[in-house]
Amino acid sequence: MDSITQVALGASIAGAVAGKTLGRTALLIGGALGTLPDLDVVIDYGSAVANFTQHRGFSHSLFVLAPLALLLAWLLWRWKPMLDFKRWLLLTGLVLLTHPILDAFTTYGTQLFWPFGRPVAINSIFIIDPAYTLPLLAGCLLFLVRPPGTRAIAVGLTLSTLYLGWTLAAQQIITNRVTPALAQAGMDNARLMVQPMPFNTVLWRATAMNDEQRVEIVTGFLDGDQPLTLETFPRDPQLAQAVADLPEVRRLEWFTGGFLDYGTDGNRVTATDIRLGLPGAHPFTFDIARNNGGRFLPVTSSRLPRPAVNDQAMAHLWDRVTGRSDVFCLASLSTPAPGQSC
Repeated sequence: MDSITQVALGASIAGAVAGKTLGRTALLIGGALGTLPDLDVVIDYGSAVANFTQHRGFSHSLFVLAPLALLLAWLLWRWKPMLDFKRWLLLTGLVLLTHPILDAFTTYGTQLFWPFGRPVAINSIFIIDPAYTLPLLAGCLLFLVRPPGTRAIAVGLTLSTLYLGWTLAAQQIITNRVTPALAQAGMDNARLMVQPMPFNTVLWRATAMNDEQRVEIVTGFLDGDQPLTLETFPRDPQLAQAVADLPEVRRLEWFTGGFLDYGTDGNRVTATDIRLGLPGAHPFTFDIARNNGGRFLPVTSSRLPRPAVNDQAMAHLWDRVTGRSDVFCLASLSTPAPGQSC
């Protein structure tokens, strides 16, 4: 999730645990601890793919954060012994561990069990969702105005947690809605990812992918009984196979669960994470190789500039979220790719 949300969550937890004893200081400590795991963004791992796939790595691992919580609890107890060690440990443990757990509900991927296993990505909430964050911010604001407002903090935490539960239920409802349409289109055995569109959980995007193509569906809870619109995007299985053994490609495949699109620009080969952003407006595309007469040679990866989005994209998205429009063609966000249909 975004930094503001993580600060608000950390501050809320700290206020609930220690607000009556520490007052406003509890919120400051919780907010600082809440953003601590994201400081890994300052580390340069040597290439764009490495930086992309190492983020939310060791700094988000439960195996790292649990002992760190123990150490920080001891240091904070020595600093402010008016709160006993067990309460400090409850505060640091909850704040640090809920950070990566919340991140795991997003699509990016969080390595909860680093250095073991694959990243966890539940895909049920967008990285910025006001409906989750605003109750936390409201609780913190009321606490700051009239400390110790632990009841306001508790209400904010309860509402945000219930909303997170709703995202899981909504995701399952949408999955059940799109599955029959995908089966009818011959995509019943395809890999499927269902995630909310930006900033809400009313409108959702389903991505189904096999070797030859991927199909995108946008549908929401205000659609009623209108038929689903399937958009098709071609894939290049030969190119994917040709670069499959390159180390950074293997790393990207592992990190994204295979939701990648490969392309060429002259002799340059690119890989795009199609989970993030929207078709035609994906923010993470990497230069990964050179085609040297049919031999694909690895290069130190770099990230390509973020593609421009159609000026009307956000207005179009808002109309679709609010039900004022019943059509949302992903191709309208940018210049359609060759072979793309809507």
